[in-house]
Amino acid sequence: MKKIGITIGDINGIGPEVALKAVHQYRWPADVRFVFIGSEAVVREQAAAMKIPVSRKIEFLNVGQASLPVHPGRVRVDASRLAEQAVRRAVEGCLSGELDAMVTAPICKEGFHKAGIHVPGHTEFLAELTHAKNFGMLLMGGGLRVMLVTRHIPISAVPTALTRQNIREAIELTGQALELFGIKNGKIGVCGLNPHAGDGGVIGREEIELINPAIRAARKKGFNVSDAVPADTIFYQALDKQYDAVVAMYHDQGLGPLKMVGFDEGINVTLGLPIIRTSPDHGTAFGIAGKNMASAKSMKNALALAIEMAGKPNPWK
Repeated sequence: MKKIGITIGDINGIGPEVALKAVHQYRWPADVRFVFIGSEAVVREQAAAMKIPVSRKIEFLNVGQASLPVHPGRVRVDASRLAEQAVRRAVEGCLSGELDAMVTAPICKEGFHKAGIHVPGHTEFLAELTHAKNFGMLLMGGGLRVMLVTRHIPISAVPTALTRQNIREAIELTGQALELFGIKNGKIGVCGLNPHAGDGGVIGREEIELINPAIRAARKKGFNVSDAVPADTIFYQALDKQYDAVVAMYHDQGLGPLKMVGFDEGINVTLGLPIIRTSPDHGTAFGIAGKNMASAKSMKNALALAIEMAGKPNPWK
């Protein structure tokens, strides 16, 4: 029996809704159970309000405190504290073997900040909880797989945040993930930072001084990787199957193209952790929370990938 933990995220967003819909609307293997981690009372209240059946494949694991009724669309400290406790409990369950994988519904970073929980996002929080040193954020959707070298930092900080080491580590994690997905010797395309990938140093030297040296180091370790490719070209080539994955230098460089072609189906998988964690690639969607309007496609894909990965050896364990 596989047990997949689902943290319900910010209860004032669409997390409980998409989790309930994903489990109810799709067919799942008979040997899979889903453990909703958070507040059973909140989930059942939202299920009743939106007339979404609570599948018999769902179990509940209560953590923390949640006040009823919920407040759809509002940033509240109590909701963020509950979301944090759910993540901590899911990690404990995965590390102990109680859970085979975890899938996280969206959190509200503003709410976390107001609650005094100072983490950039799920990825960094999970790395901290699992003591992972090299980790990364791989997004999948619309036929693309995109790994980010830097994540939730200002654009102005990106050039100084890039190093040969973190670029090489992103390439290597991507190659290991492709092996995990059953893609042998997958071709990895690497974005340049600058227009035209620097144009031989005329429009910036990061490609010469950082990116291509990191690529050469990854090649020496056996990874099948391109030279730095202009970002305005590489995603077309990836959709044309010339690359199995793309390493992007910063958040919007990678996620802009991916969301263009796979907006409502994208998923995120955290690489480098000793546990399996996936998530839908969307936020709390406060604007439609509580209105029974949210698509569960992304959450369904995240659950399916977690189930698939849970059945394979974890290269980072």
